[in-house]
Amino acid sequence: MGMPLPLQLHPMAVYTEVSFDEANTLLQSLNLGTLQDMQGCSGGIENTNYFVTTDQAPYVLTLFERLSAEQLPFYLRLMKHLAHHGVPVPDPAVNRDGDVVHTLNGKPAAVVNRLRGKSELAPTAQHCVQVGAMLARMHLAGRDFGMRQPNLRGLDWWNETVPVVLPFVPSEQGALLRSELAYQHHVATLPAYGALPRGPIHADLFRDNVMFETPADGGAPVLTGFFDFYFAGVDTWLFDIAVCLNDWCIDLGQGTTDLARTRAFIDAYTAVRPLQEAERSLLPAMARAGALRFWLSRLWDLHLPREANLLQAHDPEHFHRVLRQRILNPLTTNTITA
Repeated sequence: MGMPLPLQLHPMAVYTEVSFDEANTLLQSLNLGTLQDMQGCSGGIENTNYFVTTDQAPYVLTLFERLSAEQLPFYLRLMKHLAHHGVPVPDPAVNRDGDVVHTLNGKPAAVVNRLRGKSELAPTAQHCVQVGAMLARMHLAGRDFGMRQPNLRGLDWWNETVPVVLPFVPSEQGALLRSELAYQHHVATLPAYGALPRGPIHADLFRDNVMFETPADGGAPVLTGFFDFYFAGVDTWLFDIAVCLNDWCIDLGQGTTDLARTRAFIDAYTAVRPLQEAERSLLPAMARAGALRFWLSRLWDLHLPREANLLQAHDPEHFHRVLRQRILNPLTTNTITA
């Protein structure tokens, strides 16, 4: 297959460029075979990613630009734990010492198997059923994972980030950011919030972080995996559900709830793990929390970007719309119960 195509032909965020020979040396040290092809992954704004194919199998090589080598074991060991418990996620390769974190060009790196299929950016209720059921399985499988790390994009990060982005937004948006942050502080003090079940969550399970494969006979698409766990942390399972509902089950143009997809997702999730009463009561608040979190991160990425080749930040206005909708039309379990 020879040398890879020039890197600039592949739209991606390249913070650290890796040569063909450098990648090949790492892959061979992990007993993953000899590199045959290497291409930059499209999308992604946090890390540098390459699709690499050896004479054994296709893999994904990731260089971490924000996370340190000390932070990475939580994410990578969680993925390995889930993979070994039957949840379809990338399984990180280990070296002869059993380490999951490697080093390439002075950056921490990981290599995982590449999932089959492709992302579904226009999901149907059928897709949402599969994501909801697998998310519940993932939550249950993570209960006995021994490592602990908080959700690093939780309330503390919101407190730090709101003042940073306020100078860049119109006054009415600034007022909404401040009022929603105050509301989420109130929610965090409620006994019902303290009663919410917790464990490792994905925290970023958007449409582009799930893979599906369509059978050759044209049958129903099959979920082949969750990936990109690098925002994972221990938080409420309900927050993870809310993040999914805010992406998989809304109209992207308006930010409004798609009831059919929402019901399909919730019914499939609760068939595997029924929601507790505290979760049902706080679903509207967590739907707002999920919208706030991604509105903030998109504002931050847009107005305080890092240098990268062909990096394009996501539009923050989308989650501004979602938050307004979640406030105006609360997502209650009564609303989504057919």
